[in-house]
Amino acid sequence: MSHLTRLNRFLRRQMQVMMQVMMRVLCLAASLFGLAGIALSGQASTSHYLVREHIVLDLRSGVEWLRCSVGQTYNQGSCEGDILQFTYEEIPEIIKQANKELGGRWRLPSKDELALLICADCPPPRIEKTIFPQTGAEPYWTGQRNWLVANNYWSVNFMTGHSYARSFPEKPLAVRLVRDRVSP
Repeated sequence: MSHLTRLNRFLRRQMQVMMQVMMRVLCLAASLFGLAGIALSGQASTSHYLVREHIVLDLRSGVEWLRCSVGQTYNQGSCEGDILQFTYEEIPEIIKQANKELGGRWRLPSKDELALLICADCPPPRIEKTIFPQTGAEPYWTGQRNWLVANNYWSVNFMTGHSYARSFPEKPLAVRLVRDRVSP
């Protein structure tokens, strides 16, 4: 391994550590001073989220989530309406519409990003319900293909808490959108 490669890896790791420290400082400031529009959950199991109205910042992965599933509308701590299910073919139009209406570059999460939302200690749906209210106890699409069976995609099931690599694109599943963090 060349010196430049090792230096590059070292610098990337240092940047990641710096970002984690900055997020912890932001969390502390939010909890101590009640920063405008930002609330930090007081529960130990949800301390890795910053919540601002309909968007949640996941401090572990650095991505922003919509609090509600596609089809629902966020209203004062609750997700109202029905969770809609879509085939994989319909999702690009959903993302296009979300980008237009909400701004940003929304997308399907990776399997790992979506699996981070699983709460193993929670009853179904296995997700922090104070952070992601009215989530369906059902499978949700990811943007990740099954590398072994290219026609199938990964899904994460909030009923069981497990990820599955056998979701056929023709089968309608629920959708939760994510975007890479937008700097303020």
